[in-house]
Amino acid sequence: MAVVKQKVAILGAGSWATALAVLLAGKGIPVDMWSRRAGLADQINAEGQNSRYLPGVSLPPNIRVDTALAAVVKNAQAVIFSVPSHAFREVLRASLPHLPARALLINAAKGIEEDSLLTLSRVFAAEAGEEETSRYVVLSGPSHAEEVGRGIPTAVVVASRDMAAAAAAQDLFMTGNFRVYTNPDVAGVELGGALKNIIALGTGIADGLGFGDNTKAALMTRGLAEITRLGLAMGANLLTFAGLAGVGDLIVTCTSMHSRNRRAGIEIGRGKSLSEAVASVQMVVEGVRTTRAAYRLAGRYGVEMPITEQMYRVLFEGMSPREAVVNLMSRGRRREMEEVALAAAQWREKNCK
Repeated sequence: MAVVKQKVAILGAGSWATALAVLLAGKGIPVDMWSRRAGLADQINAEGQNSRYLPGVSLPPNIRVDTALAAVVKNAQAVIFSVPSHAFREVLRASLPHLPARALLINAAKGIEEDSLLTLSRVFAAEAGEEETSRYVVLSGPSHAEEVGRGIPTAVVVASRDMAAAAAAQDLFMTGNFRVYTNPDVAGVELGGALKNIIALGTGIADGLGFGDNTKAALMTRGLAEITRLGLAMGANLLTFAGLAGVGDLIVTCTSMHSRNRRAGIEIGRGKSLSEAVASVQMVVEGVRTTRAAYRLAGRYGVEMPITEQMYRVLFEGMSPREAVVNLMSRGRRREMEEVALAAAQWREKNCK
């Protein structure tokens, strides 16, 4: 697959879509963005800035925003999906008749489809056909839009079942300040990027309750353990969770005030309802839907996910955050990593014969 040199289309006009547009336009690549809302498209085109979602970042003149999806993707050599995970199937379905036949298709969303419990790569396969997955790439890793838009050094990972497609995406995005690694583990990269949002909600709640760094470190470490357990059960590679899409994204999302999930968690910890907390962030909080999906997936695969379970009860069953902390702290004795070690042994037996 050839390196992309011509127009790139980005479906979405939120903060991450805008940051990626700025990154690519800075390399001299023409970028057409699609916005569902005409008012937002007009504002960005007129002001040269996405003041709603990425204020303070000037957009290069080779970025154009339109509401006509077919026109945006026409003749694009790469199409980037950067819409909330719950809108991915709808936007994909609408765009499929118009996608250029050989375009590289890159998904930058981080989530799990709530109703079907499918990762977004499986949603893509269901809509586009299994034969099209060879040009599907997932982009993930520790990458706040606010920092990428300002050119702050960042490292991410791209994953595809076809490493030629991953390499093409790597070449597309790579700059002096944006380092891109490749990985063949699509499931692991997707799950790491989605599930860390649950733990970020939890660390935010801990902050809102006034707890300290010890608590945050415990949640992040044990959170990584349960993310890994579910990932292995769903066919991911153990090592992926030690990389950028796993521990890397977990660190940045659980510790930064750029994180929507952490900010929403802080407000819940301070006593706000879920709806009030989400409204205060004024953007999509992916971890809320992902918590519900992961809770169901844990039951389906028989995986123990105590932090996810307590988060589910706080978000959807009215449990107080302090009661959830008591429940986690009063669990029976465990040997550290024993569940992950067992899951890893089962994974090795299945995959390393």
